[in-house]
Amino acid sequence: MINILKTSDKLLLSYISEQYGSGWIDKKLREEGQVTIIRTFTFRSGNLCGEISDEEARDDEFSSRDFILGVSEGKYYRIDRSILGLKHDLMLAKEMPINQKTFVAERNISVFRKIDDLVDEPIIIGGEDIENSIPFEEFQELLDNFPTSTEMMHYSRARVSRVLKDYFETMTDAQRKLENYLKKKTIIESASPIEPLLDYEVQKYVYIRGSIEKMLEDAEAYSEKKWQDRIVEFLLLLFPKYIKVLRELQVKDYYSKSTETKKRYLDLALVDVNGTIDIVEIKKPFANSLLSRGKYRESYYPRKELSGAVMQVEKYLFHLTKWGREGEREIQKKRRSELPGGLEIKITNPKAMIILGRDSDFANDQRFDFEIMRRKYANVTDIMTYDDLLRRLNSTIEMIQRRCSAAGREKNTM
Repeated sequence: MINILKTSDKLLLSYISEQYGSGWIDKKLREEGQVTIIRTFTFRSGNLCGEISDEEARDDEFSSRDFILGVSEGKYYRIDRSILGLKHDLMLAKEMPINQKTFVAERNISVFRKIDDLVDEPIIIGGEDIENSIPFEEFQELLDNFPTSTEMMHYSRARVSRVLKDYFETMTDAQRKLENYLKKKTIIESASPIEPLLDYEVQKYVYIRGSIEKMLEDAEAYSEKKWQDRIVEFLLLLFPKYIKVLRELQVKDYYSKSTETKKRYLDLALVDVNGTIDIVEIKKPFANSLLSRGKYRESYYPRKELSGAVMQVEKYLFHLTKWGREGEREIQKKRRSELPGGLEIKITNPKAMIILGRDSDFANDQRFDFEIMRRKYANVTDIMTYDDLLRRLNSTIEMIQRRCSAAGREKNTM
């Protein structure tokens, strides 16, 4: 992950990889003289902040690498064109929020490189001091509606130009159906005061089911982050006790090293109506990612994707619990603006939800072994496959439809 940091005279990019470490960056700089991060930022050794110590080089599992991304110039930061692969230097107003999404769209698409392909003059975002600068509000609207990788494949360059000009939105078929339904729907009086609500609930769950099924048909088209963002939005509708998703939640780790405190980052944490925090781990579905093909002593055993996810959330739960009251205060302070007024964060026996893989092709004995393993962790972790999610949706839709039918029959007998 990367963080963009502002100082009085510089704009810094801090990179840390919990999965691969940072040693590969040192190797690239040493052997090739430059390194490209998330297909967007290309840095040379001269952009690196400070020297890498021998200790960092030996133990780089979670160590960061900091680069000079831009330099101060009046009310702007100037970013050298070579870093982003542009025709001109990029100017960003200091007053605007600057983070990873400013530069990188879905599937690591460089935002400014796409814009640079369509213009032949310097790109200036925010401020009023320079002529032809793009107001930050309009630039933010562009980011909110920036084409996804799938759209980029289906629309020509002219279409992309139109996006930059008109900031249009493209809706999926499922979204259109839901919007058209809500526009045409008229609520009529009925014997049951909740009948219209039940009808709407059916449409909501049908929409969620259709969207997930469509995503599963083309899962490879999504980045891991985009997949997580889409699924977690549905979770808030499916589990209404949760009211907020906290992304990139920082948790302190006092135990991995006795000499220092490390920072861990939870991709997704859920806050319920009482302020209690739980963890959700969402993985893209891959074939045969849950159980082994063969048996060991007449039993199937979990594959790395499953066992690794369980171990990961158990460590997160451990660190979150050990953080305790201090953690509650720190999360409350840092995330106050994202929470409803008066809601207090609580770390009280947090639990985790893992969503990963498919079980539709399980044999009966595989399903049995998987259920045993799932129940083993049921006290702290709910392990759910995407087929589980679809089955829950099917059952929910069926039961609501039955209630709708019963309410209709009651109305007709009056």
